[in-house]
Amino acid sequence: MPVMAGIYVHIPFCKSRCVYCDFYSQTSLALRQRYVDAVCKEAEMRSLYINERVRTIYIGGGTPSQLEPHQLAQILGALGMAEEVTIEMNSDDVTPDFAEQLAGLSVNRVSMGAQTFNDERLRFLRRRHSAAQVPQAVRRLREAGIGNISVDLMYGFPKETMDEWMRDIDAVLALQVEHLSAYALQYEEGTPLFRMLERGEVSEMDEELERQMYFTLKDRLEAAGYEHYEISNFARPGYRSRHNSSYWRQVPYLGLGAAAHSFDGKNRQWNVADINRYIEGIEQGRPVVEHETLTPDNHYNEVVMTALRTCEGIDTATLADDYHDYCLAQAKPFLANGLLENDGTWLRLTREGLFVSDMVMTALMRVEE
Repeated sequence: MPVMAGIYVHIPFCKSRCVYCDFYSQTSLALRQRYVDAVCKEAEMRSLYINERVRTIYIGGGTPSQLEPHQLAQILGALGMAEEVTIEMNSDDVTPDFAEQLAGLSVNRVSMGAQTFNDERLRFLRRRHSAAQVPQAVRRLREAGIGNISVDLMYGFPKETMDEWMRDIDAVLALQVEHLSAYALQYEEGTPLFRMLERGEVSEMDEELERQMYFTLKDRLEAAGYEHYEISNFARPGYRSRHNSSYWRQVPYLGLGAAAHSFDGKNRQWNVADINRYIEGIEQGRPVVEHETLTPDNHYNEVVMTALRTCEGIDTATLADDYHDYCLAQAKPFLANGLLENDGTWLRLTREGLFVSDMVMTALMRVEE
């Protein structure tokens, strides 16, 4: 599948904050219109950032469905057309009217966070939707003509059993969506969930049970016809996320909005993670940004960290000679113990390597002196 340049738009508004989330967002909606105006102005200011045609647009957050349809239309109007246009949304925002208006825009892909189909766990996560609202939202989107839907799942909850996880898998398979992302619950520092862990109110899942859950999901989805094309992502044939695939292949992208990151192939740039400073900077024509020029080691490490996540793996033929040799030397013990495989050009994780991918990636990276 070809990778393609894209635009990411960060919408930092949420009706409420989930206990596990460490993305930049706020619960006040007072600045929505000024923020939308600023995003559109930033798009105009940075229109030459990507030299090739933009083929994917991803509106994430936060909760983009907290914007009004006319505000989403304003953003998409400023960005132009693209082959894949994704918007993240909460299922409880998907009213029949909202779904119809969304389909009337250029949006052709929707990503929804189901997380779990257990209402008690949804309340624990401080999600504002109910389990019943997820299939309802999928049905409304289908009726509106949106034929590419992705759903997020989580596993590894405190005290979660394998039977409970199997019920969540059954529920998501019943939706017959085109794409699924699944993540183990993470205890990110600074989140309410992390503080609960520190206070001893919750405990992390046993690693072996979490491993069994991961491979149970993999086996169930592959048996149902999904392709496991990235560590945490599954798709029906032809429905991989084109936008995210570009990230994993180091393709340039433009990030718009507070805290959004951009990459031009050699340099990274990111906007300030403060909605007021972001808006004021754009309004005054002086964006508040930071920059980083990637060193050869940085670039190699990012290739390892992103490409190795995919089912294809790293195309070692594209690595400069010294990095090619270093990569294969570091890979030797993992080739020997079955965590990596190499077909002569592509170096990839095996089934067993997927669950310990962080450890393998770290070993392949080069530490700058």
